[in-house]
Amino acid sequence: MRLCITTLSENTVAWVGLLAEWGLSILVEVEGVKILLDTGTSISTTHNAASLGIELSQVDKIVLSHGHVDHTGGLREVLGRMKKEVEVIAHPDIWAAKYMRHPVEKRHIYIGIPFQREELEGLGASFTLTKEPLWITENVVTTGEIPMVTEYEKIDPNLYVREKDDFHPDPLWDDRALIIKTELGLVVILGCAHRGIINTLLYAQEVTGEERVHTVVGGTHLISASEERLALTMAKLREFGVQKLGVSHCTGMPAAMRLAQEFGDTFFFNNAGTRVAIP
Repeated sequence: MRLCITTLSENTVAWVGLLAEWGLSILVEVEGVKILLDTGTSISTTHNAASLGIELSQVDKIVLSHGHVDHTGGLREVLGRMKKEVEVIAHPDIWAAKYMRHPVEKRHIYIGIPFQREELEGLGASFTLTKEPLWITENVVTTGEIPMVTEYEKIDPNLYVREKDDFHPDPLWDDRALIIKTELGLVVILGCAHRGIINTLLYAQEVTGEERVHTVVGGTHLISASEERLALTMAKLREFGVQKLGVSHCTGMPAAMRLAQEFGDTFFFNNAGTRVAIP
């Protein structure tokens, strides 16, 4: 199996001429299928795809890791470039009214999908909304709802869902990852890992029946992790035997530097323009 992973949008860039933008978008090419995980915040995904010589019209599926704007805000631009009908796979809760509580001003800021569903459908989006794992090919699957089994991984307490005039903590049931089974083990592409990177990897093992975890790429949401959580996460990644660890977006620079020190050559910054080929 030949697998190519290209990051199209991220907080930082690897090359001159690319745009950096808070958010994430990763193109996965495997088994003759091109899958776009997330679409960034606005124009960076389409701009960077063009700069890298990637034709978005050739994308077969779009997977949304969750309903936050920094992962869905570029969807209208992407659909406009594709100019065809395309399946968009996600959890039903991507359409929830998602908010973040401002850490200083204590007000709630809308951070959900900035488009109407009907508008996106008019541009070619055909939504497949499911809470369960969904197999795209024989070896590629989305996680579905990720159980939280570790004691040290918690959802960001500043994230909320609005129901009428009330705000409730967002359980982020829509948080999901993309899993590829390879002869070397699992390759797991994360969006934000809001429900925990270790919880995600444990569930990936359960869904696929494969214990080996070869590569982990994407957002790990360790940006505000305690020292204890970071230490326990690194220990578990060691236990998994991860061979490639490319972090992005919501990992945060302090956590990324700790991971770099811990994992050495196994580690890399997965920013816009980074390409990973496996094997």
